[in-house]
This record gives sequence, C-alpha cells and structure tokens, in this order.
Amino acid sequence: MAASLPDQWEELVTTALLGTDRRTPPGVAPGPQAPSALLDAAAAATVRRRAGLRPARPAERLRPAPEDPRPPLPPAAARRLAALLADRPGASGGGRRGAAPDLMELLPQWLQAANARGYAAPPQALPALLDTARGRTDLRPAALRFAGPRALWLARLNPDWRFALRAAPGGGPSAPDLRDPQGIRRLWQEGLFAERVTLLTALRSRDAAAARALLEETWATERAEDRLMFLDSLRAGLGPDDETFLERALADRSRNVRATAAELLSALPASALAARMAVRAAACVAVDRTQDVPTVVVEAPHECDAAMERDGVVAKAPAGRGERSWWLGQLVEAAPLGTWPGRLGGRTPEEIVALPVADGWQGELHGAWCRAAVRQRDAEWSRALLGEPSAPEAGGPGAVSLAERARLLATLDAGERAAWVAGFIETHGLSEAFQLLGVCAVPWAPPLGRAVVDALNIARDAGSYPWSFSGVMGLAERCLDPSEASRLDALLAIPDEPEDAAPGAGSYWSEAFQRLVTTLRLRGAMLAELAPEEPAP
Repeated sequence: MAASLPDQWEELVTTALLGTDRRTPPGVAPGPQAPSALLDAAAAATVRRRAGLRPARPAERLRPAPEDPRPPLPPAAARRLAALLADRPGASGGGRRGAAPDLMELLPQWLQAANARGYAAPPQALPALLDTARGRTDLRPAALRFAGPRALWLARLNPDWRFALRAAPGGGPSAPDLRDPQGIRRLWQEGLFAERVTLLTALRSRDAAAARALLEETWATERAEDRLMFLDSLRAGLGPDDETFLERALADRSRNVRATAAELLSALPASALAARMAVRAAACVAVDRTQDVPTVVVEAPHECDAAMERDGVVAKAPAGRGERSWWLGQLVEAAPLGTWPGRLGGRTPEEIVALPVADGWQGELHGAWCRAAVRQRDAEWSRALLGEPSAPEAGGPGAVSLAERARLLATLDAGERAAWVAGFIETHGLSEAFQLLGVCAVPWAPPLGRAVVDALNIARDAGSYPWSFSGVMGLAERCLDPSEASRLDALLAIPDEPEDAAPGAGSYWSEAFQRLVTTLRLRGAMLAELAPEEPAP
C-alpha cells in the first residue's frame, strides 16, 4: 500500500535534512543519482499536494464599496498626501534632524484642512491612511473622517484595520441612521459595548434629551464600568435638564459613578448639588476685617459626613495629603464661583484673589478656585487667577503651576489667550512657556508668533544651549502662521558664537531656522493646494 501524502512528504523533508549520503528516498539506491531523485520526488509531491486541495464552500460575493459623495481632492493635493503618507518616522535614523521638514508632523494639519473643505480621500490612499491611523491614535479621528465610508468597508476585510470599526462613528456593521428610532433602540439593546458608546455619543450631539432617555431605560441593569462610560457621554451638551438623572446617579453603588455624577452636577452652577456645596464651602471661608488689612481666613472641615460623600466628596485623602485640606479643596472646587463675591464683602474676583490668606491656606484655596474656574468655564475668574502676564512670579497670583495656568488659559477666547501668552514670553522667556503655547490656537496670532521668534532670536544671540529649545522650535514649525516665513530669512545665517556658547550652537541654530522656514513655506503650499480650483472663464 502506498504511503499517504503527508507521510511521504515528511519522509522527503527528513531525507533532505539528513542528506542523501546518509539516507535515500524510498525506492532509490544510494549513489550519485540520489540527490536528483530526491528533487524529482519532492517536485512530484508538491504537485500532488497542490492538486489534492479539496474545493471549499464559495464565500459570499463581496458587496461593492459604498460611494463617497464628497468632491475629490485637487491633483496637487492628492500628490502631497501621497508624499506625507510615504514619510515614515525614524527613517533618518535619529540624531540631528537637519534642515528637512518632518512630513509626518505636517499630516495632522493637512487632514484638518482637507476635512474642513469636505474633500474625499483618493481610493488608492486608503490603505496607507488606515496604516497610519493604526500606528498613531492621535490621528485616528481626523484620518478616519477623511477616509470616509470606503475605509470602513476596507476595515471589515483586514483584521489589522478593525480598530476603524470601533473608532469611527457608524463603523459598526449594524449602526443605524440616527433618524431611525427603531434601529437606534435595537442597537442600544443588542449591540456590543463599543457600538453602544458610539451610538450614545452620536445621539447626544444631535438630541441630548433622547440620548439621556435611552440611557435611563437600561441604567439599572448596566454594569458599573459601563455606567461610568455612558455617564461620561453626558458631558456633551450638559444642561439643567440632566440634573434629575444625575441626582439619582449620586446614589449609585459605584463610587466612580457617584464621583462623575457629582462632577457633572457641580459644572451646573444652578443645580441643587452646587447649592449644597456652596453652603459647605462658604462656611469654611470668610474675611477677617479686624486686621489692618482684610484677610481671608479658612476653617477647613473637621469631618466628611455621609451627606458630603453622597455629593461626591472623597473621604480618604491621597498619601501625603492632610484630610482637612483635601476635603476643603473638594468643597471649594465644586461650589459655584458666584458664591464668593457675596461671601467675601462684594469684591470682584480680581480683588478676592489679591487678598492675603491666613495660616498658609492660600495654595489650597487658590488651587481649588483654579479647578472651579476650569470646570465652570468662568473667564472672569480665570483672568483673576492668571494675573498679568508681566507679573514677576511665573506661577501667577492664583495658579500653583504652569499646568494650571494652561488650563485656565483654555477658558479664554483664542485672541485673548494668544495675547496673554505673548506677554508672558516677553517677560519670562520661552523656558517657562512651552505648556502655555500648547493651548494656543493654530496658526498662532501675529503677536504671539512675533514673541516666539523674537525670544528664539534672543536665545540664539546669547549663545544659549540650543537643544533646550528644540521643543519650542518644533511647535513653531507646526503653529507659526506660514506668512511669517519671509520675516525669518535674516535668521538663516550662522551667527558669531560668544566665547561661552555651547560648541556648534551657531550651526545648530542656523539649521533649525532653515528647517523652520522650509516647513512654513511647505505648509503654505499645502494650504494653497487644498484651495478649490477656480472655474475656467
């Protein structure tokens, strides 16, 4: 009886590994013809293996990709996209970057501009777009929005791209039209968790009340971790109509759910929870008028009772933190900022922040006011806590860190934000300003752009260690207005190096400014390529 095909193949492989001098194929005599006989037998067995495949059940015929109704990219912009996607991080092998722009760092702005103009992605670019979005989660929302419905069609065919089905609204195979109430209800009741989160988020942005009603229907049966994620979706469009539901969530059996509900309620200054927190916080803070200078005095809570815990106050303080200061910070943070002018003698926020605070409580009190200003998006209090950008203290009168200053700045409009940071840079330089620059709108307003370039120029002329400014230089490449490129031509020459300058600093600065100018001009060209083509006369 002949050997079965797998057994014969294994025998041939073993013979090839051992060599025909030690072992010959079945039915072949040892000698010089054995190697050829082995190869002939292997070739015949290969044909048998291929011919022996059994036919499989045919797969369902693939449906055509959906149409993308958006207008196509202009040809120049399509070529630019291909060049940006072809550039890979780390291709230069590390070390100095040289004067060449970093194309991958330009891709986010290109995608933002293309999405703003409503263009469709070229079909041939979709695989590279999906690969890029897979490797860079920060690019996913913009990349998937630009890639459009055809990218989701592709993602269902390649396991490496399945992330797109979870990340993109409508990515799930059963995601209904938001105008289909029965489809929405069916997906909410039967869908996977990721599909339900996507559905709730999308519905909340269109009809906040309908999204909340959908959540209320199944709230009691949801898992704690799911309730937390669903509750977080209420941040979009949060309003007074959500208060009743959030008040019920304060009694949830999950501490994290209770804390999130309390945070959301404290962002509604007219809510009952905010009023309760105002009473508690006001009992802890007052003005002592018996001293020569009116002074804020603080009497922190002596206990965290059950009612405070129900309203979201966490009783256990973190390691190294005093309990009373921990409780005080939570109360003041959750109290409406409108509480304090009436409580502290009719003073404005600026006057309140300027008051001395007794017994070392200033840091805790001002820090809590900072968090409240960010949570309640209160620009007046943010201005007071930020102080003047030219103040000698880089930390400001109320903010205890530059990170808090950055969060306060985010509550101001883009123009005011840029003007404040420009003034800060003129006084304190760039070393303290990196976090603040990150919250400014792109492209930077002209005063801010000029302040950054002037500070870089001063650092260069002073022979400062150049690599310490690489982060700001990278921000400038992405955020300066492209029209500023012509102003920078005078900075391209290698400057004379002071005796105490870092070795090679001059050539580094020249190289960095060349890269900055090249990048700005490239960004300007990118935006011009994305402009709609003028119709022929």
